[in-house]
Amino acid sequence: MSWILAIGLALMSFVAMIFLFHLPRMVWSAILAALMLGLAGYAFQGHPNERGYPSPYRDIAPEDGWALVEARKEVIGEAHQSANNHMLVADALMRKGQYANAAAVLERLVQDNPNDVEGWVALGNALVEQAEGHLTPAAIVSFEHAQKVDPENLAPAFFIGATHLRQGELIEGRKTWAQALEKASEKTWWRNELQMRLDRLDELLKRLADMPEGGTE
Repeated sequence: MSWILAIGLALMSFVAMIFLFHLPRMVWSAILAALMLGLAGYAFQGHPNERGYPSPYRDIAPEDGWALVEARKEVIGEAHQSANNHMLVADALMRKGQYANAAAVLERLVQDNPNDVEGWVALGNALVEQAEGHLTPAAIVSFEHAQKVDPENLAPAFFIGATHLRQGELIEGRKTWAQALEKASEKTWWRNELQMRLDRLDELLKRLADMPEGGTE
């Protein structure tokens, strides 16, 4: 059972990297090789029979925080980026992987500026990362606030859908993105980019559906 879980997590990571960062096909093989190397390391050093305990605080690699901040800025759009000084502090903490501290700063930001759409999106992201990639009720509330502030902005729906993909919930992630696109006007910022990711997700789902039982062609 532990091996099934490990392989499943590796596949979910592969899917998440493709759709979140829009990686070209030429690097797919390198990513798969890295994941296979990780599985090999698990086989050598893993202890699946030992009891696991959740970590009360997650201080992960800074590279993850950097990518998340840059992705948010791209999806939110320059016209909707926050001018609040708290955002600068929160982004610095996010880049260091200090998500709990970033969330605390962002909570102050949205309390002072409840109409700051990027502040709400950033808070949702920080809460997701603080919960080790899980879409918690608090994160959902943050994304919903962002959507209420700016119904046309695709950032809240994009990150909710992306979180579903990270958790292996491909159908739920697709549903979130598709509904957002249905409501968005043709001139909505980042609409074409989200449509492109949805098309690639549909292609992946079709390939999975066409695979014969047993997972081999």
